[in-house]
Amino acid sequence: MGLGIVYTRAATGIDSPRIKVEVHLSNGLPSFKLVGLAETAVQEARERVRSALINCGFEFPGRRITVNLAPADIPKTGGRYDLAIALGLLIALGLLPQQAVDNYEVIGELGLNGQLRTVSGLLPAAMRCAEDEQLMLLPEGNRDNIQLVDGLKYIAVESLMQAFLHFSKQKPLQVSIAQCDVAFTRVSPKWDDIIGQQQAKRALTIAAAGKHNLLMVGPAGTGKSLLASRLVQLLPALTHEQALEAAALYSIKGESRDSANWYTPPFRSPHHTSSAIALTGGGTHPSPGEVSLAHNGVLFLDELPEFGRQALDVLREPLETGDICLSRVSGQARYPANFQFLAAMNPSPTGDINDGRSTPQQVQRYLSRLSGPLLDRIDLQIEVRKPDQYELATSPTGEDSAIEAQALVERAMERQFKRQRKANAELSVAELTEFCKLDEDSFTFLRRAATKLNLSMRVFHRTIKVSRTIADLEEAEHITHRHIAEALGYRALDTLIRQFNTS
Repeated sequence: MGLGIVYTRAATGIDSPRIKVEVHLSNGLPSFKLVGLAETAVQEARERVRSALINCGFEFPGRRITVNLAPADIPKTGGRYDLAIALGLLIALGLLPQQAVDNYEVIGELGLNGQLRTVSGLLPAAMRCAEDEQLMLLPEGNRDNIQLVDGLKYIAVESLMQAFLHFSKQKPLQVSIAQCDVAFTRVSPKWDDIIGQQQAKRALTIAAAGKHNLLMVGPAGTGKSLLASRLVQLLPALTHEQALEAAALYSIKGESRDSANWYTPPFRSPHHTSSAIALTGGGTHPSPGEVSLAHNGVLFLDELPEFGRQALDVLREPLETGDICLSRVSGQARYPANFQFLAAMNPSPTGDINDGRSTPQQVQRYLSRLSGPLLDRIDLQIEVRKPDQYELATSPTGEDSAIEAQALVERAMERQFKRQRKANAELSVAELTEFCKLDEDSFTFLRRAATKLNLSMRVFHRTIKVSRTIADLEEAEHITHRHIAEALGYRALDTLIRQFNTS
């Protein structure tokens, strides 16, 4: 009997694999069987498709209907397959020619009246369609958000009947091409309104220039959170591909990025009560967590020791690999998680070591909430002290010094990408010999210092990367003793831990 084939895209991670929808009509008792690892929402398509066809004036066949979603080993979720199933059924009935849909990828959820509803998480599918140069048929409600995918050829329809009239060539629709017209507006960085904290500002500049992870340690009210919010202003703008990748992750999560901040790196700041699942992602059907929503941007954890130990330790893998793999009973998904880690904490559970309200044992237990392997992955640790005197910020009289820092960061990053095509923090251990060369005296100095400070090999390598960034900020060709000494000085928490371990 009749067979109809329509192609669509699954909602499995950011890859959005291609799905072949096969609809077969055969003689037998009336039934509607849907196979291919389809969850409940997909199984319910039979009722939506039946009502939509009847309400659009078509006769629903009283035959045995089998719908196969292939490949069968990819989990299928949501109502995005409805339109493809309905069109496949019309082809199997002989109401539409098969060749009419051969060059299309169809996505859409049907209402009972045949109208199409907006589909969430459509950006990954649109990106893959554009890459494969396929023509996409989608709901009218998704027209705006797929404009971000430059060059995508698509047709937006409002109902099943409109799609039928197009494919039957009774009322063909014009093919549109998506064009991203989001304008980039760079915000001038500002931090002169933060009193003092020159070392913290210097560390922020180094972190931005080399994409290094940074931890700020200091009493409550010293401006750690305020300083952290200014890091994004120093970072370079995202490329269109990076911005699109970030928007696709937000789309999968059911969120959207503000078009005004399209090219601004994402800045995520989850509350310290967030669970490990909230940070990494997951759920019944794996969805992105905070580490993926911060992809190509900054993940800021304030009050770091207040996060659960398990929540903090799950950060280790994405910090090392730049992605995260989520495995659940319903399926597996891999999401990118290449973020810059920024954290802030108090030196004691009461907010300040010198407030006289914490014993050394309490402070030691508080600091022990942070595992050694996590601290090893933080390149810079700085102390943010209380200001020497109480003052109010004065009105700026000239150019904010953060603008000069931004220019230094841009020049340093240009040097890195010209030399190695990546930021210093992303260099592998094997690449250090080639791109972070040390003369014999400097290397001997670093080895002696590492031995005395009892640094792990990971911290040893990260110190070299930080030294390379400091040299790039000064436009120096080679790393010197001075650069290494400054890099070694950014281990404030290690010093504090040693202090309480020996007391």
